[in-house]
Amino acid sequence: MSNFAVEHVKRVRSVVQNRMARAPVVSGSRITESWLRCLNDYQLDPDSREDPEVVSHAELRQRQDSLADLRTVAEVEMANLYQQLAGSGYAIMLTDRDGVLLNFFGDPSFTHAASKTGLMQGAIWSERVQGTNGMGTCLIERRPISVHQEEHYLSRNIGLSCAAAPIFNHSGELVAVLDASGESRLAQQHTLALVSASVQMIENRVFLHQFRNEYIVRFHNRPEFVGTLSEGAIAVSVTGRVLAATRRALLLLGIQSPAEIEGRDITDLFNISFSGLIDCSVKKAFHPVPIFEIRNGARFFAVSYAPVPVQREARQPTPAMPLAGQAGADTMAALDKLQFGDPLMLHNVQIAKRVVERNVAVMLLGETGTGKEMFAQALHRSGSRAGKPFVAINCASIPEALIESELFGYTSGAFTGARKDGQAGKILHANGGTLFLDEIGDMPVALQTRLLRVLEEREVLPLGGDVPIKLDIRLISATHCDLQARIGLKQFREDLYYRLHGVTITLPPLRARADRRQLIAHLAMQESDGDGNVVLDEPLIAALDQHPWPGNIRQLRHLLRTMIALRETDRLTLADLPPEFGGRAAPATTAAAGAAPDGGLNPLENAERQALIQELTRHGWNISTLARQLKISRNTLYRKVQRLNITNPDKAMLH
Repeated sequence: MSNFAVEHVKRVRSVVQNRMARAPVVSGSRITESWLRCLNDYQLDPDSREDPEVVSHAELRQRQDSLADLRTVAEVEMANLYQQLAGSGYAIMLTDRDGVLLNFFGDPSFTHAASKTGLMQGAIWSERVQGTNGMGTCLIERRPISVHQEEHYLSRNIGLSCAAAPIFNHSGELVAVLDASGESRLAQQHTLALVSASVQMIENRVFLHQFRNEYIVRFHNRPEFVGTLSEGAIAVSVTGRVLAATRRALLLLGIQSPAEIEGRDITDLFNISFSGLIDCSVKKAFHPVPIFEIRNGARFFAVSYAPVPVQREARQPTPAMPLAGQAGADTMAALDKLQFGDPLMLHNVQIAKRVVERNVAVMLLGETGTGKEMFAQALHRSGSRAGKPFVAINCASIPEALIESELFGYTSGAFTGARKDGQAGKILHANGGTLFLDEIGDMPVALQTRLLRVLEEREVLPLGGDVPIKLDIRLISATHCDLQARIGLKQFREDLYYRLHGVTITLPPLRARADRRQLIAHLAMQESDGDGNVVLDEPLIAALDQHPWPGNIRQLRHLLRTMIALRETDRLTLADLPPEFGGRAAPATTAAAGAAPDGGLNPLENAERQALIQELTRHGWNISTLARQLKISRNTLYRKVQRLNITNPDKAMLH
């Protein structure tokens, strides 16, 4: 035993035997209490040299399977955390509630420490077996903890620095521990913060997946934090009863345990009915709306999301493979179903049909929610690649640390903890089919360079590989951004822009479409599929037709889905509309303003005219207020009013 280890054993025994509250090597009472447990409860010798305990392969597999859903989410976050700490000599580990190590992502420079201390799948790292350590002591303490080198109880572990945080399920049960361990000589406080953030991400994602078929209320006391790691989330039944809540939700509400909230009506928590919150969310295009807590009047901002339909999740039909070089009537119908008489959409469909079998990149432009991914999928299903993969990548949502492995894949042995057979990236998954790059304008600049090379050379080189793999892909991209402006700001590569910019198709906002009524009926039929024969009466269709739809088709689809889920009969009427819905029959002043189609305008201009009259009426014909909402200048709005022959029936001048 080295002199360093001898001194460590002496210090441990000194602290334990004298029951000291403080010692030079001890950072706090939690370490002291852990040392006392190790001696008094577990009878561990700090100089123990016994081999680590390891469960059998069958037991390991059983334990891994019991946490399959959590592990699926955790693996992504572990890889993300590993990339953030790459080069620091850390390994990322996941244990179950008994301290059995289930997953391991290791830095190659850490293999020596792993071999000495038994950091391997199946090893038991409970405090009872391994003494004071990050994973085992975290299980006892039930809170994040760092254990740095000499703070370990066993002398064989004093070369490690550990940062661990517990993972809880929605019932408050501790189910796993995430840990980062390495040989760093400096205690890295930021490592514990990164581990804790990863745990919160895991808990949130597992929660949202588990309750994906229920309503989810996501909230925070600041609107910009809704949809981020800091938000709270509550799962609510269709009757408005609370089913579960995340730890963050309990913290925001000042509630101690899940039992205090589960089973209560949502109106016991907030000053808004459940249907009212759903209605507000739809009306505001799923932007956070203010609500107030009942108990102390605290203000929050919330959004309610409808369930993922169960029948749609189970029903994912694989498109039939058309004959080689043939796009039949059935496959072409996919594009035809995107329009119901709107002139611009008809033009878009005709352009798409002309390039469906040509090697031409397609760029889809349009506001958020206008159906860009639907158009891309229809284009894919309308050609000879219909039976091949369609892979959609949201360029804005991929963490930069995961870009290499997520998009381009890796080979066997690319890094410690990598899958034995490697992993094909998303781009390679699209080989032979269609690659859809959504939100391309938000792609990190570092990724743009690598992507450009892949698109130019039509081959991809996975991490750790030395032989490029040839690609045969159809390329479609989409954005709501002004890419030319981003190029000027050096936020988007000009050469990549021209590589993506073959044919440009602009999707109109829903408020400007001339076929809104037909589209409403079509979406209602889609959303009621397998759930009754739903019919919309004429006044309801008229009200939906006149609504401005700031959230476009996505907002309309969510509204229809909610109304269909909450209906009492298969005939939907104005009474089924949310109370706060702003698209009911237009006031008489709308008609007086000249709402009838203008013969001198084309159908698209007439649709824009109708929508603008509706908005002017809602805002009392106040140009300044409406311009602020539409985020355009007053002069621009004045020019639109004059161009579309709109006059205020009550006043000579608009104000």
